[in-house]
Amino acid sequence: MDSHLKKLSAAGMLVTLGIIFGDIGTSPLYVFQVLLKEGGHVDVPLVFGSISCVFWTLTLQTTFKYIFITLQADNKGEGGIFSLYALVRRYGKWLAIPAIIGAGTLLADGIITPPISVTSAIEGLSLVPALSHAIVPGNNLILGIVIGIIILLFFFQQFGTKIVGSSFGPIMFCWFLMLSILGFMQILNYPAIFHALNPMYGIHLLIDHPHGFWLLGAVFLCTTGAEALYSDLGHCGRKNIQVTWMFVKTALMLNYLGQGAWVLSQHELYNFEGVNPFFAIVPHWFLIPSVIIATMATIIASQALISGSFTLISEAVSMNFWPKITIKYPTNIRGQIYIPSINWLLCIGCIAVSLYFKTAEAMTAAYGFSITIAMLMTTILMYYFMRYVKHWPIWLVAIIACIFIFVEFSFLIANSVKIVKRLFFLVFEVGLIFTMFIWFKARKITNRFLTFIDLKEQIPILKALSEDQLIPKYCTHLIYLTKANNSRQIEQKIIYSIFSRKPKRADVYWFIHIDIVDEPYTMEYMVEELEEDKIIRVEFRLGFRIQPRVNVLFRKVVEDMVANKEIDITSRYDSLNKFNLAADFRFVIMEKFLSYENEFNLKDGFILRSYFAIKKLALSDTKAFGLDTSETSVEKIPLIVKPVTSIHLKRITPARTVEAGVH
Repeated sequence: MDSHLKKLSAAGMLVTLGIIFGDIGTSPLYVFQVLLKEGGHVDVPLVFGSISCVFWTLTLQTTFKYIFITLQADNKGEGGIFSLYALVRRYGKWLAIPAIIGAGTLLADGIITPPISVTSAIEGLSLVPALSHAIVPGNNLILGIVIGIIILLFFFQQFGTKIVGSSFGPIMFCWFLMLSILGFMQILNYPAIFHALNPMYGIHLLIDHPHGFWLLGAVFLCTTGAEALYSDLGHCGRKNIQVTWMFVKTALMLNYLGQGAWVLSQHELYNFEGVNPFFAIVPHWFLIPSVIIATMATIIASQALISGSFTLISEAVSMNFWPKITIKYPTNIRGQIYIPSINWLLCIGCIAVSLYFKTAEAMTAAYGFSITIAMLMTTILMYYFMRYVKHWPIWLVAIIACIFIFVEFSFLIANSVKIVKRLFFLVFEVGLIFTMFIWFKARKITNRFLTFIDLKEQIPILKALSEDQLIPKYCTHLIYLTKANNSRQIEQKIIYSIFSRKPKRADVYWFIHIDIVDEPYTMEYMVEELEEDKIIRVEFRLGFRIQPRVNVLFRKVVEDMVANKEIDITSRYDSLNKFNLAADFRFVIMEKFLSYENEFNLKDGFILRSYFAIKKLALSDTKAFGLDTSETSVEKIPLIVKPVTSIHLKRITPARTVEAGVH
């Protein structure tokens, strides 16, 4: 995203409408319908109470928590739960757990957003008289249309959104304008509906209604897009989001008020069974255009969620929460990525949701539980941000945290009844969190057993090896990736690889270290020549949203050094040197495998075996770092965490020796 679009401007606000508010902006399609269904008998207390709860949920949860407070937790302009974790992780090692749970639950409930939004829009066609017999919620025709749209949506992800992305803002502006006008026209018929903004109506509904408290599960649907809103902070900037939200919230409330006004304008014997108030307030002549606009809005909302999922997984890979996977860059727009495996996993998930639930009404019964958990995890991380990064007084932080925990825990309890209806998601959800947790814990275990030695002591041996003409030259430039943060240290296994296996004689030894920093888009490097024209260390400082394509980055470093006359990469072979041919470079990648020579306790054994099982499905280090396989050697290194020590082996005397002694 261009930096000027992050500044407050008309263009920036238009882009914000298209990227940020799709999910929360399409909620009027189904929220009020669910409230009427679960509320039972439709009367003034139910309608006023429902609208009051929606208004104050949007005010407390979306406006106060996310728009005003959480958006302050921007990591060099970027948002999302991993950006927030990067800001606070130094204040507690355990904070990785809420980050993992938050990311996993956010992704898990994400597979229901595209189907529920698109299905809600398409079902509106059932109100068109000419189509009422063909378009019936849950029938094969609607399923076919919805699944067709979903497949096309995911298919076009590989080409990026550069071409159609510019139209997202104007389309969403038309959508919110339509929401406002449709709602306002109904409010004119029942202006008393504005009394519903009084919080007392919401309190009375929750206390007095037979199912009052449990209606919070339906109310929560109005704010499910708030967490995604924070994730997309980096695309538009805080000011654009905050100012645009005033327009968006006004449009949303006008529509909710309009739907409520329409309901209360109907005869008291009116049957609301199967009625969607959103499309009921649309004039008949405008039904088809409204469905078209609604469908486009839901596609845009789905697009934002898919892009957010790609970004989330990309950050997880960089921060060692997720296995290395193929990440592509379909356009030259900063931050726009495409992850094939996640794309098709989400696509299959969305199709399965559509086939399993069939109607939007059935989908809402399973929607929201995971998002409440994600919001609670964000609140935990935000406590540390407000207290230790912003240094707000403890009494203020405690009050804010208690308010949000109380509100979100209430929503969690109300949504807990949906667990039975959402067992379908459980495998997907648990799988995501399990993968992140195992990957994170296993990396911690394996890193504990990294042994570093003093590189300075190895320099004379490296020089001697390099000059030993009796040993065949392995290559001219030999490159290793090192995890040593200190330039004076090196892993023992690298020295073992150079000396103890078939000795690797080279003219120049390179050691590359990648430091993933908390700033999202940092791209810096340092070069340290530890021994002139013999041992060189390159340190890359990359933001957690930058993919470590080592081959490309290293080539750039070499080009810079050649341009500055710091190094000569002409071939050192006499026969090739006179023709000015370039020298050869070779990377050595060391991949661990779990040795059989280990005695684990149950916990470590389970974590490490799971880790290596998952690793088999992940991208190899060679591909993950973008290395040319023809210039890369892979060495398998056994990981011995707890070697076998209890070997009871007894030596006995050979039988022939005993017999000889007798004679």
